[in-house]
Formats: sequence, C-alpha cells, structure tokens
Amino acid sequence: MVYKHLLIFVTSLFSTILIGQVEQVEYQYSNDLKGIIYRKEFSVDLRIHTNGFALGVSIGKFPTYYKTNYYHLELGLMCDPREQTQSGIILPAFQVLSDSYKYGKQNSLFMLRGSIGTKRYLTEKARRKGISVGYDYSFGPSIAMLKPYYLDLIYHIEENGQSYDETRAEKYSEANAQKFLDSSQIFGHSGFGKGFSELSIVPGVQAMCSLFFSVGSYDKYLKSLEVGLMADVYFQKIPILVETSSVSNKPYFINLFLNLQLGKRSN
Repeated sequence: MVYKHLLIFVTSLFSTILIGQVEQVEYQYSNDLKGIIYRKEFSVDLRIHTNGFALGVSIGKFPTYYKTNYYHLELGLMCDPREQTQSGIILPAFQVLSDSYKYGKQNSLFMLRGSIGTKRYLTEKARRKGISVGYDYSFGPSIAMLKPYYLDLIYHIEENGQSYDETRAEKYSEANAQKFLDSSQIFGHSGFGKGFSELSIVPGVQAMCSLFFSVGSYDKYLKSLEVGLMADVYFQKIPILVETSSVSNKPYFINLFLNLQLGKRSN
C-alpha cells in the first residue's frame, strides 16, 4: 500500500514537473517569437482619396513581430477638384437627352502605382478581436495614363440647299478649341470607352504614409483600416483640364485617403 501511494505521488510529481516544463517551453517560444504564427499575408485594398479611388493588391512578409514588409500594386482614377459636371440637354434636332459631361476636361487620368512599404506596430498585437495600432509608409514609381476625353460636338451643316445638325465625337485640339469650350455647342460626353486606344503615359514617383488600425492581428484573416496622406509627382504637367488664362494644370497631386484592407495570412 505504501508503495502504491508512493508511486501515485511520484507519478503526480513527475506529471506536474513535465507539464510545467512544456508550459515553460511554450512560454519561451511565444516570448522569443512574440506570437508570430504567420509568415506571409496577401490582401486586397480599396483606397478612397480626396479626388478619386484605387483598387490594389499587397503581398507581405513578417521579418519580426512588430514589422511587416510588403509589395503593393494598384490602379486608380484621379480627378481634378475644379471639374464641373454639366447636365444633359435636349436639342429639337435630335429629340433625345444627351449625356452629362465634364466641362473643360481634356483627359481622364488613371494611375498605376507600384510600392515597397513597411508596416510597424506601435502597440502589442491583439490576440483575438482586439485592435492594434501602427504606422505605414511606402514609396515607388507612379505611371500616369492619360485617356483623351471625347465630347459630342454639334455641327450645323448646309448642303444642297438644306441645313441640318449633326454630332461628331472629338477630343480637344487647337482646331476645335473654341467649340470644345462652348457649352452651347456640346451635346454631351461621347462615352467612357472612347479614347482608350490613344492612351499616353507620363512617368513619376509616389509616396504614402498612414496610421492603421488592425483587428485581430493573430487571426488568419486580415482586417485593417488606414488613414493617411499620399503624393504623386510627375516630370511634367498633367493636362486633365484645358488650360486657359484662369486654369493651369500641375505636375503633382496630394491627397488624404482612407484605405480598407482585407486579406489572408499564411505560414
């Protein structure tokens, strides 16, 4: 009986010591790696900024617990805050309502941005559903893609003793400058698809910095919201609007942005 009780006591003591050692190893592992469970992440970004929006993807790696290095690629649309939308009109000769259009707009601007960036956490990563806070910065090339903006211009035709009106889809040029800027001679926008075969490219650089809020940093799924500042600078003026004595284009764009990031982490 004594041996039985002694065996139970020794077994219990050994089990307690073993469990303690396992817990200590797990604690040291967690302490050394600071909770790193995943090594990579992939995300989709929806960025809404002061004068447009962009969609992008990011691929990141975690070299340390508090740091994420990533590559980012996005395509976006940039507008000029001075753009003025004119409502459609009905002309007796056509008896249809024209499309609305942007008065004085010369080109639509699309931006392709590539970035190398880093995210750093300022607070301890939340284990489950808590919110961790950090900052993010990135930089890289920015390619401005200009698509000519087409308008349906009204032409009064007289031939064979008859007169009639017709519309012609035209982009801005010195030859039609007066008509292009005369709202009484514009029937409307020619359509979004017009002009893609005439894209022109202007190279530049860009940079972003932001403060981000990440939900559940240990979760398999990434959920983050960023608020920040972005800047695009090009090597020449970007002609979004027709330049006049009162309107001048610029080679840079500075915007505040809000970015929603959703993705997935993996080992």
